[in-house]
Amino acid sequence: MILSARIDRLDALDTASVEGLAELLVDAIDGGASMGFHAPLRPSVALAYWRKVAVSLDADNALWIARDAARRIVGSVQWQRAGRENGRHRAEVCKLLVMRDARRAGIAAQLMAALEAHARAGGVTLLVLDTEAGSAAESFYRSQDWQRVGEIPGFASRADGSLAATALYFKTQRGNTA
Repeated sequence: MILSARIDRLDALDTASVEGLAELLVDAIDGGASMGFHAPLRPSVALAYWRKVAVSLDADNALWIARDAARRIVGSVQWQRAGRENGRHRAEVCKLLVMRDARRAGIAAQLMAALEAHARAGGVTLLVLDTEAGSAAESFYRSQDWQRVGEIPGFASRADGSLAATALYFKTQRGNTA
């Protein structure tokens, strides 16, 4: 089932957006996502993370959100455009999140499509990301034509203390190459 979500790029975060994004992050981490945090994630930690993101939003650090018909934030994705002169053609995709009760409804694909369209329009021709090796996210990225280039063992720790590998992906963009 495809859920039609409203996708918006946010240039600033108000209090309600920070709170909605914090709920999204807690849901993702508590649901097993590997996003730099361990479960159970305290809401105060999630709020602090999004407040930090809020002050960093600019042309090179962008955020897209998905809202459902009730205006609840059900997904988000971020990117960080490379800052060095020789890397302005690339950006890193960060923290693609979808609420557990809204997964498998096309929201992640809608968020990535918005990010990729923005990339093409802005002359970004190379996108990169990493995700936990063997995770469900890997099959999603492969279905979206991302290319797996390798794996780094022992990259991130899990809540139980074990170490997980990360898989590295890239995708080239066609279109405007300014």
